[in-house]
Amino acid sequence: MSNNVYSLSEIVGSSDKSIEDAIENAISTASKKLRNLEWFEVSETRGHIVDGKVAHYQVALKLGFRYDG
Repeated sequence: MSNNVYSLSEIVGSSDKSIEDAIENAISTASKKLRNLEWFEVSETRGHIVDGKVAHYQVALKLGFRYDG
């Protein structure tokens, strides 16, 4: 095990297609600004209902990223 230091960032991704797409959107966007992303944890899953059907998905994520040495 190495002696790294990590930080957490909490973000929310959204999609009208799927939970997986909401996760991918969040990570893809975050990776444009945050370096050394190494893991994620889904902390919440929500959705929006319209006319008795799922219209939108929201997924709250905790992202772990490593500080540069």
